[in-house]
Amino acid sequence: MSRVLPVINVRSIVIHYNEIALKGKNRPYFTTRLVRNLRAATAGAGVVQVRVLNGRFEMELEPSADIDEVRRRVGRVFGVGNYARAGRTGVDLDEIGRAIIADLDVREPASFRIAARRADKRHAMTSMDIERRIGAMVQAATGWKVDLSRPELVIHVEMLGEQTLYSFGKERGAGGLPTGVSGRVACLLSGGIDSPVAAWRMMRRGCRAYFIHFHSYPVLSRASQEKAVELTRLLTEWQLASRLYLVPFADIQQKALMTVDPALRVVVYRRLMLRIAGQIARRVRAQALVTGEVIGQVASQTLENMTVIDAASPLPVLRPLVGMDKDEIVDAAKALGSFPISIIPDQDCCTLFTPKHPATRTSIEQIEAAEQALDGDALIQAAIAAAGVQDFKFPMVKSSV
Repeated sequence: MSRVLPVINVRSIVIHYNEIALKGKNRPYFTTRLVRNLRAATAGAGVVQVRVLNGRFEMELEPSADIDEVRRRVGRVFGVGNYARAGRTGVDLDEIGRAIIADLDVREPASFRIAARRADKRHAMTSMDIERRIGAMVQAATGWKVDLSRPELVIHVEMLGEQTLYSFGKERGAGGLPTGVSGRVACLLSGGIDSPVAAWRMMRRGCRAYFIHFHSYPVLSRASQEKAVELTRLLTEWQLASRLYLVPFADIQQKALMTVDPALRVVVYRRLMLRIAGQIARRVRAQALVTGEVIGQVASQTLENMTVIDAASPLPVLRPLVGMDKDEIVDAAKALGSFPISIIPDQDCCTLFTPKHPATRTSIEQIEAAEQALDGDALIQAAIAAAGVQDFKFPMVKSSV
């Protein structure tokens, strides 16, 4: 009579990266940053450790951990290609089968298959033999249909020396590159639909984003500031730490109202915003400014006006959405979760004192002549000195990993 081995099962999540695999000799830099971000993102959620395996990571969980919450947080870490609920057990096939059966959740897939790999080829059974043996055990326990070509659920089994890692299906991760590997950018955050999506796209490329919001309080209400705070809090769930600068802009607009041709005011406003944002960006060592502008969307976003506006910036201006249409941006905002916040009615400073017919084709000479009546440097320094600063962190607990 054979001895029945106990099921030794460690709950975990298996995490794979994709683009990082193409980094060659620089890959350790990216994987180290990704592991650090994963630990920070799951702090306080019951993660015991993050183990680095060949081409992937295993996140070991405490028995009491809320695995759904951990999965939600992992899914928002940039650099993660895909991830799956998983477990770790021994190499005895009966033990593996019992561990998998014990770890099945309540879902009832229409079909399943076992996909086995052997890191140690000295194992007596082939991958196909392992798949048949464990598949038969799962089918006997559940009654699920086996489908080798198009299964609804794939149970991955990987034998690693003295242990076996198994996982259930794959969930798509945030993709991109780990936060912090591509430098810092300062994002102009208006409170509308476009700018949060633009910021998110730069964050997904590994940039650490700082946020700058221009408001017209007390001439207008605090509504736009409140929206900027909520949008920053949402975006912080993706990059874990953020800083928001709330810059008063009403004084500048009122001065421009008295001295600048109405048709030119919007371009002058945007140039002053970039000059202010550029100085703030340099203080935090950001290397570029980011806006949510799209060619042709409003009067200030013609090629001619963008060229004139960019000439005022001390840093490169990046526009991740420049070629997208509004429907694409709205869909992206809904997927991000920023859309419900962005459509809350507010009084945007960009609409204050805006003329009915702004110029769509300005020139550098024309705008510089209009700006001569403004004491631009003094206005900029006053706005920066009066800016409020708020810091955000996610999650709001200290990591024990």
